[in-house]
Order: sequence, then C-alpha cells, then structure tokens
Amino acid sequence: MTEQLDSDDSCLFGCDVFLSDPPSWLFTKRVGVLANQASVTRTLQNVVDALVEAGARVTAVFSPQHGFHAEKQANMIESDHGVYPRTGVPVFSLYGEVRRPTPAMLERVDVLLVDLQDVGTRVYTYGTTVGLCVEAAADAGIPVVVLDRPNPIGGAFVEGNPVREELRSFVGRYPIPMRHGLTLGELALWVARSLERPELVEVVHVAGWRREKLWPATGRPWIFPSPNMPSWETALVYPGMVLLEGTNVSEGRGTTLPFLLFGAPFVDPEKLAGHLDPRALDGVVLRPVSFEPTFDKWAGELCRGFHLVVTDPARFRPYCFGLALLRSFLKAYPDRFRWLPPPYEYEYEHLPIDILIGDAEIRKALEDGEGLDRLEARWAEALKRYQSSRESLLLYS
Repeated sequence: MTEQLDSDDSCLFGCDVFLSDPPSWLFTKRVGVLANQASVTRTLQNVVDALVEAGARVTAVFSPQHGFHAEKQANMIESDHGVYPRTGVPVFSLYGEVRRPTPAMLERVDVLLVDLQDVGTRVYTYGTTVGLCVEAAADAGIPVVVLDRPNPIGGAFVEGNPVREELRSFVGRYPIPMRHGLTLGELALWVARSLERPELVEVVHVAGWRREKLWPATGRPWIFPSPNMPSWETALVYPGMVLLEGTNVSEGRGTTLPFLLFGAPFVDPEKLAGHLDPRALDGVVLRPVSFEPTFDKWAGELCRGFHLVVTDPARFRPYCFGLALLRSFLKAYPDRFRWLPPPYEYEYEHLPIDILIGDAEIRKALEDGEGLDRLEARWAEALKRYQSSRESLLLYS
C-alpha cells in the first residue's frame, strides 16, 4: 500500500492508507469494525461510513468504553448495544454486558478491522479492548487488521513499572508500563505474539510519523476519543494525573480541563507545593487555581489546587510527577487525603490505586515517604526488559 503523504505534509493514518488502496478482500468478506466517533479519516469522515462508501460489506460494529459516540462517563458507566444508523448493522458494546466479543458476535464477520485513537497510557482501556478482541479473534480463527494511529504522547518515551500478575485488570491486562510507547497496532502485535499467533494481526502503518514525534507533528486536528480527553495536552499529563482517580482528590472531572486541573476543598496550594519533589517539576509549571466541579468528586464545592502547564514535553515525566504528587498529598494532608475503596473498573477487591499503579509495593513505598530516585530504581530492571522485549514489534523508525 502507498505511503505517500498529502501535499500538506500531514500524516496519513492507517485508515487513510488503507482506503487509498483497499485490498480486494474488502469487497468480498464480511467486515467487523472496532471504532468510535473519533475514528475519522483525514477528511473527518467516520471510518465506518468511509468503508461503506468504498464498497465494504460492514456487517458489525464494535464500540469500546464510553460508547460509540463517546457520550458515557468513566468507571463502569456502561453502554448498551445499538444499531448503526446509516446501515442498520448492529453496534456491539464491549463495555456493557460483555467486554470481549462473544463467539456469536464474531460469527457475523470474516475479518475484524480496528481503528481507535489511543492516548499512550496503559490504563486507558482502549488498549485492553483491542487486546481482548485479538484474543477473541484468535479463538475464532478470524484475522485482525489494525488501521494504526500515532501515539499522541510519542512512541520513543517509556516510563513506569510493568503490571504485576496479581494486579492484572481491565486497566492493566498486559505487563506493560504506564507510559508504554506503543501504538495500538504494536500493542495488538504484542498480544498476538503472547498468544503465539503472530500471523493473526496485520497493521496498516501510519505514513509520515516517527515514534519520537508528539501529536502536533501529525498536522491533524485532535478529535477527542473519550469525554474527558478533550485535547492532546490532556493525554500528555494523563499517565500521572490518572492516578488521582484512586484518591479523594478531584482530577478535574466535571470541569473543562479534566486531568489538567486537580484539587480538593482541603488543599492549600502553597502548602502542597512545599512537599513536592523539585525533580518532578521538570518541564511543567503549576499554576494555583480554584474551581468547582459540576459532577464527580466534590461536585458543587470550591476546590483549590493547580492547573498543569507543560512547558517542555521532552523533559516532563508525567508518571513520576503523578507519584510525586501522591507523596506530597500523603505528607501534607495525612488526615484528609485518602485512597478510595473498590470497586473500580470491575475490580472489587484490590484498591483502585493499586490496580492503577499496577504494584501495591509502590503504593506502600509512597506511604513510607520513599523518594523518586528509589521508586524509579524499583522498576528500572523490569523497564529495561520491557524495552528489550518490544524492540521486535516496533513499526516506526
């Protein structure tokens, strides 16, 4: 397939490359599509519509968390099955009564196309959904074709600890770090390899993207893949700020700047900042603010905290920042700050913070006041092994 760029030098995503020179099977096989409202071509047409107009026989659509239209909020707010309006084919929700395609669903298709925009963070559930689709397709003997998209926070940067086996969950099914540095195509290859079925997955590459590039280098507008991911800058801070979901501190849900704002009614910004490790502030400025969430934690109450402004994405380490922030809350507000209890993302026993971090020992180390250097040393060797293991899967120079 061609890898020519448009005259405006913007990237061609996998769907654009695929549709520019579609394979002959597209017109003869029954096609299932895992997508949502952000799965758009370079002309901003939804990929399902574009496939149908190209002559594809789309017989089923699958939607991830938040629903096909990305209208549902997070954490076990489920979406129902539906019908795709233009074609009348079923839309099967993979975040409702099931989170993996059933054999009956897959009986409707001969090949599964995947086109979702990920955000480069392990706990963002689209990666797990793609992995579960690969696992189900392997059982059904159905090939998977991933129409790849860039990792918006870069594929050259990795950060954090791989998930421990006992803490595998819907926000951490695979032993990868928080900032994993993969595209969804590469992750699908990872899963296929782990199943010893590498031939199962084909990836249609993004043309014109290199893995060290961040979203602005694509030359494409950001289309929000979920309700609380309104900008690519949100994705940039998400690997650390998502940890606040396991606490009683607002991560900015219910505001126009989710994950870029954080705070609580009990916070004194100056006091909190006084406990932050200065090394965590590399490449980011914290601007004191007050805000009132309209829903979620502290809805309708005045919260004080900070607005994150990333000034140097190459230096900013979001996961380490998030851990340093948790440590500062533990030190500044030992009587007010707390970990939230389960359930969280279908986990009913472990603390949400433990499945978010993926390692309960790191949470305990934070409670003991352990600093960033020692925390990073805990996962240094495991991270090296991860980087080595992914080398053969990397598709972009």
